[in-house]
Amino acid sequence: MSNENTKLSNFAVELFKINAVKFGEYKTKVGIMTPVYCDLRVIVSYPKLMLTLAELLTEKLHSIKNIDLLCGVPYTALPIGTAVSLKTGIPMVMRRKEAKDYGTKKLIEGFYKEGDGCLIIEDVVTSGSSILETVNDLVGAGLKCTDAIVLLNREQGGDKILEGNGIKMHALLTISELMQYLKNAKCIDDAMVKKVQDYLASTQVDSNILKKDPVEDRLKLSFEKRIPFTKNLVATELLKIMSSKQTTLCVAADLTNSTDILNLAEQVGPHICALKTHIDIVDDFHENLLKPLKEIADRHNFILFEDRKFADIGKTVELQYSKGVYKISSWAKLVTAHSLCGKGVLDAIKGAEGLENRGVFLLAELSAAGNLIDEAYVKKTLKLAEEYPELIVGLVSQNPLTNNPGLLQLTPGVQIDTKSDNLGQQYNSPEIIVLEKGADIAVVGRGITQSNQPAVAALNYKNILWQAYLNRIKQ
Repeated sequence: MSNENTKLSNFAVELFKINAVKFGEYKTKVGIMTPVYCDLRVIVSYPKLMLTLAELLTEKLHSIKNIDLLCGVPYTALPIGTAVSLKTGIPMVMRRKEAKDYGTKKLIEGFYKEGDGCLIIEDVVTSGSSILETVNDLVGAGLKCTDAIVLLNREQGGDKILEGNGIKMHALLTISELMQYLKNAKCIDDAMVKKVQDYLASTQVDSNILKKDPVEDRLKLSFEKRIPFTKNLVATELLKIMSSKQTTLCVAADLTNSTDILNLAEQVGPHICALKTHIDIVDDFHENLLKPLKEIADRHNFILFEDRKFADIGKTVELQYSKGVYKISSWAKLVTAHSLCGKGVLDAIKGAEGLENRGVFLLAELSAAGNLIDEAYVKKTLKLAEEYPELIVGLVSQNPLTNNPGLLQLTPGVQIDTKSDNLGQQYNSPEIIVLEKGADIAVVGRGITQSNQPAVAALNYKNILWQAYLNRIKQ
């Protein structure tokens, strides 16, 4: 037996001696009954064994590249990750299962830089679900995750599921190796080895075991946890802004004077994730409006959003988007489009000159009374959104139409007290928009722009909407 195998054999026997490996009938996290159960939490009570484990993992991780940080999957692997960090000198970050509701409210604790490579450390893998949950939060914080190192691979398909999600698993032991080491040490007999082998052959898992109701994903997942599902870079940026500023408020700056727009942007900027304009209604429009508007957006960290509602043949849309006096593609990361004219509209926006990162909200439903959109139109709009994941940020709708946590729902027609105006605009309260209508981003116009104190009104809407969002993901 090689020196490495001798170390692993001795380690396996020690696990058996401290009752970290049990035989009987146990249920795993994914609900499968198993004749062998590994309860590795007890290792924390055996410092010498923990040190041995750290040494074995340290030897194993030498073959893994681009490790800037370590992160143990909570909670069992946190002390293991700490021991490896102390042994190797590689810094560690910690992932919370739930964000704090005080202080920084972060999910990832510790010092890190965007783009750092983080190695996941886990104790036991059956399906790999706990690793993927941790990866989602780490990626959402801007880290790169490509590898996971684990103590025990139960050989039930977890390595393939992880590989399918871009994670390569490196295991100290497989369940087969563990059983063989224990048999050789006369800790178990041939009958138990056979029983476990038969069990493994009959209880393989695949990625379907990880699937949840997708409606629950979008409506119940936090914005931070939805970031890994986004395909569009502006959608990713939006979710990060919403999470960091704790706002789902988009203000509709439907004003006709440049100075009024700039003043409004300055006042509400700290409280919004996006400022929505109708640039063609500005009486005194001049390109000199755009530079200070972009500067305000950068300083207050919100996205400029032109509600152009493109609906024409592709070439015309391309010119409307990037040419003329407004040159929308040079300053508005977000625009709206009807799906009425099909793919040509989206191809035109995608290929037009201007900003490198751009996104589109497709109009699936309207808040105007008596509009002509029907169920068939909505279904075709949803299908079109699925065909352009790299361009579509989400849907403009009055109801939760999409199951995809990577798509955002933007809902207009929000006011605290008013139900409608005299031109057919229908309004809902902030709570109804978020909790019943499924909105991720709420558009508020006159409730703020006609206020004597727009900043105060914006802060009020922001707080009400955010509390409704927190109530939604807690349900």
